[in-house]
Amino acid sequence: MDTHAHNPQVWFITGASKGFGLELVKQLLAQGHQVAATSRDVKELRAAVGSESSSFLPLAVELTAEARVGEAITATVRQFGRLDVVVNNAGYGQLGSLEEVTDAEARENFDINVFATLNVIRQAMPQLRQQQRGHIVNFSSIAGIQGGFPGWGVYCATKFAVEGLSEALAAEVAPFGVKVTVVAPGYFRTNFLQSGSLKLAADKLPAYQVVRDNEAYHEQVREANSQLGDPAKGAAALIRMVAAPNPPVHLLLGADAYGLAEAKIRSLQADMVTWQALSHATAAEPAHA
Repeated sequence: MDTHAHNPQVWFITGASKGFGLELVKQLLAQGHQVAATSRDVKELRAAVGSESSSFLPLAVELTAEARVGEAITATVRQFGRLDVVVNNAGYGQLGSLEEVTDAEARENFDINVFATLNVIRQAMPQLRQQQRGHIVNFSSIAGIQGGFPGWGVYCATKFAVEGLSEALAAEVAPFGVKVTVVAPGYFRTNFLQSGSLKLAADKLPAYQVVRDNEAYHEQVREANSQLGDPAKGAAALIRMVAAPNPPVHLLLGADAYGLAEAKIRSLQADMVTWQALSHATAAEPAHA
């Protein structure tokens, strides 16, 4: 796909009032693309983007309500005539041990991080199938590849789910000319660690000192704004990736994400080699004639 202004694309981006989503919207509009962007608060979204361009369609959407998502997709196609790139960026972090996080807290995290993404996919795919082209970009996290972070179990579970559904989606929609990429960022200087994007378990158990230490660490990172990644560079990298003739199914963003993914692969391979004999010992005996 050509990202130059003489051949503008139509992008649909969720969670666009802050973080990666907001940076994407600003850069895409500056490059001459047409952007439909969603947020729960459209006034906040308009103020954050600061554009009244006819190329910008701000939409107030509750992503957990599939009918509202469908209306937003319809409005986008009605305004711009097609749909080229769909970015599922909305999500938030849930911190707390698996024993501490309640069923309601866990389900709310899955509702936004997983089921809202599925709502967008279900509503966008009829248009993309009809066009026989398009690109779906789902935001995961390095926590969707490496799960060994105390206190992040539920969040990791949501992002592992996004990784898996994206791989399956890529296989399902390839015959229609639709591409899929799942993006796994490391730590970026976005609003992710702010109160609106990170929730702590309401009930804390004294036994989980390792989780309290992790909470304290993330508070220090938030206050120092010491994350490695620059969201402006991350958004630019994403735009370049979408423009590539053969975009990847998996894209890591950040040297920290890259290193953690390498460590996960090494750990998995070590377990496979160590336990290979036991893995193979489960084969059924040949059937007798």
